[in-house]
Amino acid sequence: MQKDQGGTATGGLNLKKYFLPKNLKKDIPSSIVVFLVALPLCLGIALASGAPLFAGLLTGIIGGIVVGAFSGSQLSVAGPAAGLTVIVLNAITGLGSYEAFLLSLLIAGIFQIILGLVKAGTIANYFPSPVIEGMLAAIGIILIMKQFPHAVGYDADFEGDEGFLQTDADNNTFSGIISAFSKINYGAVIISVISLAIMIYWPRVKKLAIIPAPLLVVVVGVILALLFSGSGMALQAKQMVQIPTVSNTSEFFGLFKSPDFSVIGNKEIWITAFTIAVVASLETLLSLEAVDKIDPIKRVSPTNRELIAQGTGNMISGLLGGMPMTAVIVRSSANVGSGARTKMSAIFHGFLLLLSLLLIPGLINLIPLSSLAAILLIVGYKLARISLFKRIWHKGLNQFIPFVVTIIAVVFTDLLMGVGIGMVVGIFYLLRTNMRNPYFYQIVPNGDKNTIRIKLAEEVSFLNKAAIQVTLTSLPEGSEVIIDGTNSRYIDPDVLEIIENFKQNAYTKHIVVHLEDIKERYDVPSLKTLMYNPK
Repeated sequence: MQKDQGGTATGGLNLKKYFLPKNLKKDIPSSIVVFLVALPLCLGIALASGAPLFAGLLTGIIGGIVVGAFSGSQLSVAGPAAGLTVIVLNAITGLGSYEAFLLSLLIAGIFQIILGLVKAGTIANYFPSPVIEGMLAAIGIILIMKQFPHAVGYDADFEGDEGFLQTDADNNTFSGIISAFSKINYGAVIISVISLAIMIYWPRVKKLAIIPAPLLVVVVGVILALLFSGSGMALQAKQMVQIPTVSNTSEFFGLFKSPDFSVIGNKEIWITAFTIAVVASLETLLSLEAVDKIDPIKRVSPTNRELIAQGTGNMISGLLGGMPMTAVIVRSSANVGSGARTKMSAIFHGFLLLLSLLLIPGLINLIPLSSLAAILLIVGYKLARISLFKRIWHKGLNQFIPFVVTIIAVVFTDLLMGVGIGMVVGIFYLLRTNMRNPYFYQIVPNGDKNTIRIKLAEEVSFLNKAAIQVTLTSLPEGSEVIIDGTNSRYIDPDVLEIIENFKQNAYTKHIVVHLEDIKERYDVPSLKTLMYNPK
């Protein structure tokens, strides 16, 4: 699938490729992994948001099936987002009812579709690469730190929390880790250690690798948990998955809720909707950019189409009683790491969530969180491996510093704030690089004195204004200066003004100025001109 300049998918939908055996043998196992990762996250985020547990699962189902089908991304996975928990919790409380909140979610979905139609997704093209890679590494570190307590026993903080400051009694991520040592359950430790060993060594045996390691981890975890029951290593209910159970069809359909359209005139409904749309869209675009970076095939996802897909998902979620969703980097990373090839993996994971709720909730509730923690620990390690740090270091400090700052900021704040801080640092280094390269400075011998030739670059933007101003004002008295615009396709009007002012006032410093091929005005070159009419 190709991408046009507007960021929409072109070339039509080739359904056959999604059902090719070579793709399905990758997508089906990876969908199981994503399902196992998504299950506790859907429940944990719903619990933290003050929404019904069913709403979290419903959002994961819609994110997998609906958004997966509409999305142009082959590897991203949508579901309830940890970054929206505070917004959702405050909205449910402030708007007075869950049904009023659902109306805001429905409107937020409409806003997202509009953002996609007006091509707002192109903002993703301006995220600096070191910031995105720093975000990925930070998510890996957060996964390791947040899952450690679950691996050794218990953590009251909700599954999927990415923030450093926690809502539980442990206050922050570090104190949560320290507290976990006082809650060690040796049954959970044994399960997590065996699970880690399976995750590491099972895939290395090719004949055995036909059975996905995460599926084996869950089976072994359930068996061990049953063996430990009644002993001193027995797991408690809070150390297991806790999916809602439904006994019949009418009870299942009774879990759905509808938005309250009677409060549509309340301005708080619209403010909440706009907030959800903006935050959800930013988190989606960040996740999409990150997933494209770790895609082994290096496909480019259409960002505007993704906003439309997410908006459609949020509209349906609002109509049925769900929660806001975004493309989620943890699930998407697990999808990539498990070898997924197409969007069918995300769609299958949505169906698995639905079937688990309808058919086997009792069996799902036998899964220990320590087993799932082992899977997420491996996902975290793959995102934050040492080789990534080495690779960014060799690219230079202008790449490494924004990368490290983003990691630190995300780990000690939350995803959006941390990326925002990383963006500021990344843009600083970008501006610094641009300001250093607007021209070539050359001293040419000319008889008994030297002529200074300043050859302007192909593109001289507003960002280069300060550097050129400093260079011109620092030229020695009595110089002869040639400002050469022969190679320039575009010179910003502010830079032209600086050059003209310098020429007019140069006599005060006995400087002689010659301008070569510098026009009075430059039009901004179109993309087509740059591609097909090189100077």
